[in-house]
Amino acid sequence: MAAPTALPTASGTFGDKPELTFPAGGAPGGLHVSVLEEGTGRTVQKGDTIVVNYYGQVWDGGMFDNSYDRRSTIDFPIGVGAVIGGWDKGLVGQNTGSRILLSIPPEHGYGMRGVPQAGIGGGDTLVFVIDLVDIK
Repeated sequence: MAAPTALPTASGTFGDKPELTFPAGGAPGGLHVSVLEEGTGRTVQKGDTIVVNYYGQVWDGGMFDNSYDRRSTIDFPIGVGAVIGGWDKGLVGQNTGSRILLSIPPEHGYGMRGVPQAGIGGGDTLVFVIDLVDIK
């Protein structure tokens, strides 16, 4: 059995725009959630509206979107299908003040259709660094 593929590493700390460094060996299968910094705030519950900063990049590819450059957080309901499944599954249960790295396979992301206008191909694994700023 092959050793599991390592997850990317992210530079910076909570509030900093990260840079990702990818390990050799390609993306792992399945959804992977790594808490880079553990926050001490409220725990995110299904149905909460969360406030985040985020950085999104295709595994071994380019950055496709981030809120750090806009200097503006976004907010949305979590755990109710308003965002891709990897966010719903990976962020519920986390504490505000946390920095989370998500490695999201296509079945929990944009599937085989991708989002071509954003540079996300069908079948791409996505990597996000998310700073959980607050719960509304």
